[in-house]
Amino acid sequence: MPQTLSVPAHSELLIKKSRFIGCVQPMGDRSSAQQVVDGLRRAHPGAAHVCWALLAGGQSAAVDDGEPSGTAGRPMLDVLRHQELEGVLATVVRYFGGVKLGAGGLVRAYTDCVAQALLTAPKVQLQRMRLLRCSVPYALEGLLRREIAAAQAELLDVAHGSLVTLQWRLPETAGAAMVAHLNEVCQGRVGWLDPA
Repeated sequence: MPQTLSVPAHSELLIKKSRFIGCVQPMGDRSSAQQVVDGLRRAHPGAAHVCWALLAGGQSAAVDDGEPSGTAGRPMLDVLRHQELEGVLATVVRYFGGVKLGAGGLVRAYTDCVAQALLTAPKVQLQRMRLLRCSVPYALEGLLRREIAAAQAELLDVAHGSLVTLQWRLPETAGAAMVAHLNEVCQGRVGWLDPA
């Protein structure tokens, strides 16, 4: 089952006078990742390379940023895939130390930098969520709110019109049981607005 990171984690390696500063962090999409990378370039104007890899919501990226093709971004991406991560950005800032590492040395350096950061990174399981939406009479709003809270679901929206419309999210595995339970405790007075 895929995992993501709860907070960023960092690493630093010195290899033949080159300094590699790594970071792995939760990331939602490519545009957010690009903003982080742009910020790193501004924060490290003397760095030779800012290489990065992203796995987020079906979007992936492997950027070598001037290193020989396939020696930085792709190996970093492979580390993320191997650890079954999702929604994660890996970045490595390299300050060149004057000694060339060769293609194999670069692959090892970038791979090791990301892998070391991941050793200290707290991981959390990703789980599929189900969105539920229904309308109930005003008299049932309190009951429904209590049931949603008891199920540790996330209440997203409440709208008041001729009926009260509630929308919430909970783990997909609990969705069917929640629908059945609410139909029972509300005695069939729940109007489901989405397929339930």
